[in-house]
Amino acid sequence: MMSKILIYTISFYQRCISPLTWASCRYYPTCSEYSKIHLSKYGFFSSFIPILSRFLSCHPFSKRNPWDPVR
Repeated sequence: MMSKILIYTISFYQRCISPLTWASCRYYPTCSEYSKIHLSKYGFFSSFIPILSRFLSCHPFSKRNPWDPVR
């Protein structure tokens, strides 16, 4: 239930808010798409830490590889 609410919220963000902002995600897939995929595949509780880690490392000085698919 919580995953579906978050997926809906992220989809709303992608359709309505993201087009109005400067594209700034350094990862592929983008952080929002990664979050949707991870939530649908693993659920809320298993996805919380990987998604949080991804968002916190999404800045120009990060040393993580930009290619970071859901495993």
